[in-house]
Amino acid sequence: MKIIKDFRNDLLKRQEVSFSLEAEKNPNFNEMKKQVSEQVGKPEENIDVYNIKGGFGSHEFKIDAYVYDSKKDLEKFVQKKKKEAGKKEVKVEEAKEEKSAEKTGAPVEEKSEQVQEKPESKPTEAPVEERAEQEQKAVGEHKQAEEEVKEP
Repeated sequence: MKIIKDFRNDLLKRQEVSFSLEAEKNPNFNEMKKQVSEQVGKPEENIDVYNIKGGFGSHEFKIDAYVYDSKKDLEKFVQKKKKEAGKKEVKVEEAKEEKSAEKTGAPVEEKSEQVQEKPESKPTEAPVEERAEQEQKAVGEHKQAEEEVKEP
């Protein structure tokens, strides 16, 4: 594994590193996290491997990773995936319910792991007959307004 680029970003408290790797098969992100931690000398929990590129028919791969100073910095700057963000919101809601139950002294109910989604409500439309009547009424009002404009 060869270091291609090593840049220190003090604003985001991280080291931006690019590596070149010769391998027979495509490396996965967990394997690369281990190798980057060995190469840089930081724990795996502070490393975010965000890109692994390889060319067709080539055994050379380019790995891009961010090495943060602490796990707290990593959690602060790494983008959360939609699934993870949704799970976190559900957990926050459950925690709020538990705290409110503790304050009132009510027993805490067990929640199922599956989140039930609310069906989307469609706007209700008037029946066909009523729509025709409404359209006729609107046309009549429009004609009446035109006649009033022509009279004076």
